[in-house]
Amino acid sequence: MLGVSKNTIYNMIKKGELVSYMVGRKVRFTEEGVRAFIHRSQANKDARQIALVPAGDGAQNQNGFIICGQDIILDVLSNYMRLHGIPALRAYVGSYDGLTLLYKNKVNVTSSNLWDGGTDEYNVPYIQRLLPGTAAVVIHLTYRMQGLYVRKGNPKNITGWEDFRRDDITMINREYGAGSRVLLDENLKLLGIAGGDVKGYAAQGQTYLAVASAVSSGKADVAVGIEKIARQADNIDFIPMKKERYDLIIKKEHIRLPEIQIMMNIINTCAFKREFGNIGGYNTSEMGRIIAEI
Repeated sequence: MLGVSKNTIYNMIKKGELVSYMVGRKVRFTEEGVRAFIHRSQANKDARQIALVPAGDGAQNQNGFIICGQDIILDVLSNYMRLHGIPALRAYVGSYDGLTLLYKNKVNVTSSNLWDGGTDEYNVPYIQRLLPGTAAVVIHLTYRMQGLYVRKGNPKNITGWEDFRRDDITMINREYGAGSRVLLDENLKLLGIAGGDVKGYAAQGQTYLAVASAVSSGKADVAVGIEKIARQADNIDFIPMKKERYDLIIKKEHIRLPEIQIMMNIINTCAFKREFGNIGGYNTSEMGRIIAEI
């Protein structure tokens, strides 16, 4: 799939760039893990481009129309937009960083799944903080279930956030700014648990699949992620913890631009909603609804 030598693959495993697991003495990979590596590589390329070329005052820039976020919904959306003549690109960046890039006019649209423990509200409090003085529109995409990945059979008997106090549990974290990491940090804060006191807190995986694979292989006992990935990973049980809202955010001044209007029309079509209506882990009943103007 990658067109590289065995030695390159082994070096990638040692550096933690490619998720693998052992079956006896054989090294094995999931197709999802390889595709996640490809996505991360493209994300790094896109991020370098984004850093060099700001979007300016309009929705179109020299890199094309950039949709920021990490869910497959956004990959499908960008493909639909290309079919409508919009050269949509993808930046695989977490929610927090995506909002800061939107504020700096370096992306055109960003997704967000950031939970605020003080208000028990998704996204709006962070938009207000990270886009100061900027009017924004929040478009709902889907509801997803966030929870804990544990090994099959839950051998450590993990039941919730309080278990992160335990000395016999090792976790693996997501990168700074990811929605699942923010959800964890907010709950640890509410419980008075310092992240630095949690074993494995400093270890990071760049995707839901990466942290699920770490739990599946026994490298960690628990990780935070979405339900859909738990269904794709072997040797994983899922403990539901929080129904999250996954939204798109755009600047209000851009809402009448042709690219944004085409995007919004696509999201509201039955064809687009059907792409995800029968996939476990997505609730598309309110997809496309404008839920806030800030």
